[in-house]
Amino acid sequence: MMNTLHSLSDRLRRDRGGNFGIMTAILLPVLIGAAGISIQITDMMLSKQQLQQASDAAALATATALANKVIQPADAQTFARDFVAGQMANYLQDSDPSATDIRDSTAVKVTTKTSGKSVSYEVTVSPNYTINVNPMMRVIGYKTQNIAASGTTVSGHSETQGSVSMYLVLDRSGSMAEYTTTVNEKTPTRNESYDCSYYDSNQKKTIKKTCSRSVTNYYTKIEALKLAVASLTGQLNTADPDSSYVRTGSVSYNDAMQTAQPLDWGTTKVVNYVNALTASGRTDSSAAFKKAYDSLVDPKEDQAHQAKTGQTPTKYIVFMTDGDNNIASADTETKKYCDKARDKKIQVYTVALMAPDGGKALLNYCATSSAYYFAAENMTALINAFQSIGAKAANQATRLTN
Repeated sequence: MMNTLHSLSDRLRRDRGGNFGIMTAILLPVLIGAAGISIQITDMMLSKQQLQQASDAAALATATALANKVIQPADAQTFARDFVAGQMANYLQDSDPSATDIRDSTAVKVTTKTSGKSVSYEVTVSPNYTINVNPMMRVIGYKTQNIAASGTTVSGHSETQGSVSMYLVLDRSGSMAEYTTTVNEKTPTRNESYDCSYYDSNQKKTIKKTCSRSVTNYYTKIEALKLAVASLTGQLNTADPDSSYVRTGSVSYNDAMQTAQPLDWGTTKVVNYVNALTASGRTDSSAAFKKAYDSLVDPKEDQAHQAKTGQTPTKYIVFMTDGDNNIASADTETKKYCDKARDKKIQVYTVALMAPDGGKALLNYCATSSAYYFAAENMTALINAFQSIGAKAANQATRLTN
């Protein structure tokens, strides 16, 4: 009997057939828990990666927008938060916090550094949000988990001033007194006198009489020109508010060159000169264009810039007419100096205001390229042309290097 019990005990001890089931029953909850924790950790790592990408992209976008003056520093926080929210909206699931929650919890810091004319922006974007964890994480003591990231970018621009010398060559012939098709907003009507004589049958004679009537008041071409020059000089003033890099001059012409405004710092004297112009006479642009050319190639002009900025200026002529030269030699002489200007790398912009074919042909010839020629058939086009020229020259006066 004892031997039988001993034998049964020995067989039971050696039989391992049920061990796997027992161990499985013991380890299965542990394995499930470990898998749950592993899945949660993987999700958290992915969420942190997504949030890091969003914060880096927001910092770069914000710094770039500040450098390019798309936004002002006061707008940077809103811009960065909206950017993060927009990025994270692509990743969030229904069970996650909303993009609005992440937006509101995003910290934004902007540091502006200025050195001379160089400005840089350091932007740090630090978003975070809290997620609920799965039951397995709760078993080991976690109820929620905070996901946080931070991205920092430095971006900026240096304003490298470029010296500019610009000479305006402007038509003030009699046809510039003609009306454009644009109503004068300040004085939309004007009184016009007309002959209202009539025949008196009783007296058997014509009674001379002058009457007055109200008519639409349109801008004249010369008034339009003054507004156009103001738009051009406004661009230059914005680029060079201290009048340290831009020099301007002007000359007008009808059948002869008029007294010129010599090149000087800033634009004030040119604006005053143009505003005083009146329309009269015929048309001959040759002496006026030569005056602009001679003034710009005069060594004293380069010396003025060298003494003040240490730079050699980019040079421009803005040549405008509304008509034809009245003698053929005027075209020939003007073209000669247009060729000389090209040889000296002077950039020549030309603007034809409601001009006939002959005037357009001359201006087409003189323009540095087709992109430098403007055919303005109304006042709006004239102002836009001058504004475009001013913007291009202003871009030279303040070049942005990101």
